Amino acid sequence: MKKWRILVVDDDHDILRSLSGLLKDKGYESLTASSAETALEIIRAQPISLVLLDVVMPDVDGLAALRRIKADHPDLPVIMISGAATISTAVTAIKLGALDFVEKPFDPVDRLLLTIENALRMIELRRQNVELLTELQKRRRMIGESEPMRRLRDEIARAAPTSARVLITGENGTGKELVAAAIHENSPRRDGRFVKVNCAAIPKDLIESELFGYEKGAFTGAVSAKEGKFEMADGGTLLLDEIGDMSLETQAKLLRVLEEQEVERVGAKQPRKVDVRVISSTNKDLVAEIKRGNFREDLYFRISVIPIHVPPLRQRKDDIPLLAPYFVQLFCEENNKPVKELSPGAIEALISYEWPGNVRELKNAIERLVIMVDGSVIRAQHVREIFQQQQPISTGGTLSERIEAYEKSLIVSTLKDTSWNISKAASRLGIDRANLHRKLRRYGIERPDGQ
Repeated sequence: MKKWRILVVDDDHDILRSLSGLLKDKGYESLTASSAETALEIIRAQPISLVLLDVVMPDVDGLAALRRIKADHPDLPVIMISGAATISTAVTAIKLGALDFVEKPFDPVDRLLLTIENALRMIELRRQNVELLTELQKRRRMIGESEPMRRLRDEIARAAPTSARVLITGENGTGKELVAAAIHENSPRRDGRFVKVNCAAIPKDLIESELFGYEKGAFTGAVSAKEGKFEMADGGTLLLDEIGDMSLETQAKLLRVLEEQEVERVGAKQPRKVDVRVISSTNKDLVAEIKRGNFREDLYFRISVIPIHVPPLRQRKDDIPLLAPYFVQLFCEENNKPVKELSPGAIEALISYEWPGNVRELKNAIERLVIMVDGSVIRAQHVREIFQQQQPISTGGTLSERIEAYEKSLIVSTLKDTSWNISKAASRLGIDRANLHRKLRRYGIERPDGQ
């Protein structure tokens, strides 16, 4: 359990004694200072979790001390305490960065303790948010220094500062979502939300309510109103993943939203204005889909103001010596495994493979190697064994047939690796459970008896 260290600053020694004793009784570590100068020296010398700072003191008053604390330690929470409080003093303290203002005498003392607990809880939440953001940024890193990756980064840098809509194309597993996230995080909307919608995973009869929301009673089961993804992304960015799988009916409604910048919830009488930057992604050739009558040409021109193509891994194999060790470290940490390294032979073996599943397949293979290899070094023979475990894929047939054969093989091998745990397999494959279930039915994949 974390030991919180609280500094009490007051020129009244009785207050110092009573507060210090109270804090220690509640399990906190307590330090005291009878002047602002002493307090500042303590803060500079050691980590402090929270400061209780009196307003009226003889040498440097509390407000002046607060200014100096916030100048040097802007994230250090300070609660002001005073027996001669005025509204103007409290307002000034809050403007200077104080977290709260508590009057003396502390009656009841529970209010002071609750204020302290809330402040420390805020510190812990802030720390957790920083850790989560760091982990998210770590997972969203775009690894690679090959020429295709340099071009891709340049395109992202050009697109991000604008408000233009972007269409990201590329094969499955190339990292289209990472590109969309990078555009958002380097845009003026970075403080807004980044909301994702997998258009291929949502049934046709639910996609409209998912995108635009619905009002209470709009249909059976709508027991309360729900905002759609467009409203969630208001002020931020909305990623329409696999937009090529969206029905023509929904495409028409999406086009209206893009043109008018407003959404109408299912069952609503009035539209709602939204300020959303839309990024779309697809693994399909939308120009070919337009010719087949499966995609609206007017919508295509709306969403593809800036087109960005993500290259397949086979076109940037120079990045594998950077990607593979990165994934090794990531999965060693994630699975509480000792640090492993890839031998030069293992790197060569990884480079020699064509990776039809792209970076996602490489990532899955590295995770399997980290878990299955007992020693500290992953060698070429381990990599070759991984490849041999893949089901043989026919080299005959059309391109579509060969892609389907590979997809079926990848699904089966992933299910085996996860002991047929659908949720884990879907996560590793980068799809949701419903989409994986559909693919199992499509390919006739069934769990073997006894597994």
